[in-house]
Amino acid sequence: MRYLTFRDLQAKLGGRGRTTILRDCELGRLPKPVKIGSRLYWSEADIDATLQELANS
Repeated sequence: MRYLTFRDLQAKLGGRGRTTILRDCELGRLPKPVKIGSRLYWSEADIDATLQELANS
């Protein structure tokens, strides 16, 4: 399982802003991050599944 840093996630989402990404997580549009130490990480598999689901809608 690979984890994405915030910058990796931002690049994968086409350069979306920090506030927008965090709002999408709060509203359930994106999976919630995992906090490891003081940093946030997102499961790449969860992000890919969410993007695929949105593309099929």
